[in-house]
Amino acid sequence: MPHRFSRRQILSASAASASALALGAYANPAPAQESKSPSERLRIAAVGTTGRAGGNLSDLSSQDIVALADVDANLLEKGAAKFPSARKYRDFRVMLEKEAGNIDAVLVSPPDHTHAPAAAMAMRLGKHCYCEKPLTHTVFEARTLANLAKEKKLVTQMGTQIHAGDNYRRVVELIQAGAIGPVEEVYVWVTAQYTGASFTTGTPAPDGLDWDLWLGPAPERPYSKGVHPFDWRKFWDYGTGALGDFGCHYMDLVHWALDLRAPLAVEASGPEFDPVSCPAWCVANYEYPSRGKLPSVKLHWSDSGKQPEIASKVKLGDKTLGEAFRSAQLFIGREGMLVSDYNRHFLLPEDKFAGFKRPEQSIPKSIGHHEEWVHAIKTGGKTTCNFDYSGALTEAVLLGTVAYRSGRRIEWNAEKLTVTSAPEAQQLVHKEYRKGWTL
Repeated sequence: MPHRFSRRQILSASAASASALALGAYANPAPAQESKSPSERLRIAAVGTTGRAGGNLSDLSSQDIVALADVDANLLEKGAAKFPSARKYRDFRVMLEKEAGNIDAVLVSPPDHTHAPAAAMAMRLGKHCYCEKPLTHTVFEARTLANLAKEKKLVTQMGTQIHAGDNYRRVVELIQAGAIGPVEEVYVWVTAQYTGASFTTGTPAPDGLDWDLWLGPAPERPYSKGVHPFDWRKFWDYGTGALGDFGCHYMDLVHWALDLRAPLAVEASGPEFDPVSCPAWCVANYEYPSRGKLPSVKLHWSDSGKQPEIASKVKLGDKTLGEAFRSAQLFIGREGMLVSDYNRHFLLPEDKFAGFKRPEQSIPKSIGHHEEWVHAIKTGGKTTCNFDYSGALTEAVLLGTVAYRSGRRIEWNAEKLTVTSAPEAQQLVHKEYRKGWTL
């Protein structure tokens, strides 16, 4: 079962983290780098080398990849083959300490439970940071990284690559131009499913895998076959299920288009809670406040192939939305609807919007999600998914997992990072780190 924290412990941890942010947790941090010439190559160190990390490295290969860290020696060799001059490490803490004077920025792409410790250390050393989604494993970690990025004045980007696509930009323009009127309700459904996790014992870790380093801040336990290198997403100790993984992609568009940040309340349902495995499905309902002239919003999430009832009732051509879109965002406005996914979108009802004149494009074409980060570092610019924006998005997404895991309706005080309705759920806003690991 999750470790139980008292309210006093949570508040003490929050205060301690705030002190760490103010004082810095590492000795003699290097100052943030000055802006570089656009033609000068960044010196980047990477945490993680294959899988999603390998994709990120490939997209950053125009820069100098000078150091790599991976807990799996076999994966390290595989990933390093494309960067033969990069220095290799097993422990990212050792890499960051030794390479602090040789790098400008850090790419963080290990399993979710190690995102925050790696990104926080990098930023405390004054390094710009790109981190895979979800930004962190807990709500408190997301706020910590956002605060660090602001304090250190660093260029940051979360790995929600779909954000850079043209389709999302056109949807944002339509919504914000009022094409379907004020939006008060949104339905999001996805096919992704991560469940069926169980720990095994008695099998030694494969050659080359440092299991203790792989665990990082997670609870100590014997090697369990099947967790590494991918199925960790099914385990609460390391991942956050379908909601944590795909929420940062599909709820991203909703947050962007409607200018959302922190929900006021969240409740979630699913199969009976399993302290080890993420659920076979989860339905979460978010309530967001009004924003200036924009009305309050209800956001409904369904994963693992479940779809809201409205998906079977609304038609697109000769199909229902559920048939036409296995995963989607459906915006309900006072004057119409808009359905979208990563690559396409439609205004509904179709007959009402026949001949509709689109607003002028106001959001420029992206130069590329990774290239945005690189360019902003070199020019002192900004990114679209910086840790202020993506931190708030991650907090909202992960509050859905808090609501599911606690079995309670979460009423949320975002300023104080406090669950006001269910103090017993507060323990899930953060977690206890294993000895030797810090945020």
